[in-house]
Amino acid sequence: MIPTDATAPESADAAATAPRRVVLVTGMSGAGKTTALKALEDAGFEAIDNLPLRLLRSLMTAGDEVSRALAIGVDVRTRDFGTEQMLAEIDRIMDELGLPVFIVFLDSDDAVIERRYTETRRRHPLAEDRAPIDGIRHERRLLAPLRERADLLLDTTDLNVHDLRRVLQGNFRLDRGAGMHVFVTSFSYRRGLPREADLVFDVRFLRNPHYEAELHDRTGQDADVAAFVAADAGFAPFLDNLLGLLDVLLPRYESEGKTYLTIAFGCTGGKHRSVYLAERVGAWIRARGISARVAHRDIARQDPQPPGPQPPSPQNEPRDSV
Repeated sequence: MIPTDATAPESADAAATAPRRVVLVTGMSGAGKTTALKALEDAGFEAIDNLPLRLLRSLMTAGDEVSRALAIGVDVRTRDFGTEQMLAEIDRIMDELGLPVFIVFLDSDDAVIERRYTETRRRHPLAEDRAPIDGIRHERRLLAPLRERADLLLDTTDLNVHDLRRVLQGNFRLDRGAGMHVFVTSFSYRRGLPREADLVFDVRFLRNPHYEAELHDRTGQDADVAAFVAADAGFAPFLDNLLGLLDVLLPRYESEGKTYLTIAFGCTGGKHRSVYLAERVGAWIRARGISARVAHRDIARQDPQPPGPQPPSPQNEPRDSV
């Protein structure tokens, strides 16, 4: 969770005296730093890329807009870059200027970064005359202390441009007086966990509509699927306990300064049970006056059908689907 830097300003005067917001965007080359800076710029930050470390501190107090939020991109291409030097400079800024500096570290699987370099025919900055994977491995070792220190670690392996913008602009909204925003998503366990999720709930214990011929091709957004899921004997107690838990957690997260929360519900195919739960919980959150958006990551994706008669009986459902 991102630590709070200050209580949300309650008035224009308080906003004017609030500490300048500084977000340092760094991480693996090819993991989306340019996109991240653009997203923060669109959110109202002044975005600066590849600023030499020796100029970092002077930038904080320079210019006429000393209160404007800053998003600064720093990576291995930056002149005079060094992990230890960078961390030391951040500590000096926080100690001497009293400014909170949030470190956002962008990462991605090595294979994905390598593929991005191959597709764009760009050379990795640490492997000018070698294969990109050599540079990726070297950079990962070099940046390990910075990754460990990050306030927000974003894995962009499965994120598209729109997902990355949503996560960043949700976490670093400048209108913090607007309160917390909650993103509720469903997903398929076959396609992996949403890596940006704060809370993950596995709802594969519920009866699966996939094995009902008339429901197989429908989704948790359809009334007949919703009725089937809600009729499971375990559904009502699970939902009651879950909402009770969220009733405690949401105001506590918000009071701690968290501006963005991602809740994920997973089932086998990401089409029925998880979709219905996400819709129900999203509606409950909105009914409490909290901003919430619901999306379904895998609802439109088709899993390959296994050979043999279809569909199998519930008794033959794989163990990880139960």
